[in-house]
Amino acid sequence: MKALGKKLAGKTLLAMSLMGIMAGAVQADDKVLHVYNWSDYIAPDTIKKFETESGIKVVYDVFDSNETLEAKLLAGKSGYDIVVPSNNFLAKQIKAGVYQKLDKSKLPNWKNLNTDLLKAVSVSDPGNEHAFPYMWGSIGIGFNAEKVKAALGADAPTNSWDLLFKPENAAKLKSCGISFLDSPTEMIPVALHYLGYPTDSQDKKQLAEAEALFLKIRPSVGYFHSSKYISDLANGNICVAVGYSGDIYQAKSRAAEAGDKVKVSYNIPKEGAGSFYDMVAIPKDAENVEGAYKFMTFLQKPEIMAEITNAVRFPNGNAAATPLVEKEITDDPGIYPPADVLAKLYAIADLPAATQRILTRSWTKIKSGK
Repeated sequence: MKALGKKLAGKTLLAMSLMGIMAGAVQADDKVLHVYNWSDYIAPDTIKKFETESGIKVVYDVFDSNETLEAKLLAGKSGYDIVVPSNNFLAKQIKAGVYQKLDKSKLPNWKNLNTDLLKAVSVSDPGNEHAFPYMWGSIGIGFNAEKVKAALGADAPTNSWDLLFKPENAAKLKSCGISFLDSPTEMIPVALHYLGYPTDSQDKKQLAEAEALFLKIRPSVGYFHSSKYISDLANGNICVAVGYSGDIYQAKSRAAEAGDKVKVSYNIPKEGAGSFYDMVAIPKDAENVEGAYKFMTFLQKPEIMAEITNAVRFPNGNAAATPLVEKEITDDPGIYPPADVLAKLYAIADLPAATQRILTRSWTKIKSGK
C-alpha cells in the first residue's frame, strides 16, 4: 500500500506539474497577439506603444489584397486574433460565419467612432455587430506630373479615367510605366463605371465589355500589384498608378523625404471613383480574444488614430481623432474629399459567388493578356 501510495503521489505530482506547464503555456499565449493588417497601414510606433501599455507581445503580419486575407480566413485556423478586411469582403465573410460578434461592453472607446461612418458601413455589417471602421479612402490615380506631361503634353487628362482607358494615352505612357491594383473586385468596377454601367453589374455582356476595355490597354500596363507601386511611384520607376489614396500619399511623402526629385500627385477622377472602408474584426477562431479587445480599445483612442492617419495619409473612422490630425491632411481634398466629390464616390459591392467567379476568371485573362 505504501509503495502504491508513493506511485500515486508521484503520478499526482507529475499531473500537477503538467497542469502547471499547460497553464503557463496558456498564460503565455494570452501575452501574444497575432495581427494581420494591410501593408504600410499603421504608424511606426503604434505596435510598440500598445506592447508597452498592455504587456502583450504583438506578432504583426501584412497582406496587400482582400483576396489573400479571405483565403486564409475561409481555410480556417488562420492563427490571427485581429484582421482588417474591407467592408464588401467583411459582408460575405460574416455570412460565412468567419467573425465573432463584438461585446461592446469591452470597448469603452466605441463612443469616439464616427457615427455617420458607422451608419455607412452598417450596409455590410448590420448594427455594427462584428467590426468597426479603421481607415477609409478612395481608389484613384497617382501620377508623376513631369513624366506624364512629357508623354502626353501639358493638357494630359490627369483628372479623368481617360488618362488610362484611352488606348492612345496608355500607349504613350507605357514607356514611363503604368500599374493597376491586383484586385478584380476593385478594378473591374472602375471599367464598368467608365463605360456607364452599374459598378455592381451582374450582366455578363457588361462584364465582358469591361474585360474588353482592359484588354485594349493591357499591352501598355507594366504590372498589376497592390503595394509595389508605392515605392515605384516614389522612386520614379513608374509614372501612373491606379491605387489607394493613402498609399499614393505615402509615395508622395517618401519622394519628398528623398529630396523631392520626384513629384507625386493624386487625383480622384472627375467621373467618380471607388471608395473603401477597412474594418477591424476578430476571427471566430481567435485564440487571444481578450488581447484583441485590448488592441481594439487602444486603436479607438483619438490620439492613436490621429497618429496613424498622420503617418499613412488615410482618413480614419474616429470622429474624436479628426481635430488631432495634421491640418495639411484634413485640408487636402484628395484625402478628405469635399461634398461634391464624395457624392461621386461609389462603394465596392458584395457580389454573389457566381459573379465573383466571373470576375476572377476575367481578371486572370486580363493579367495574362490572352
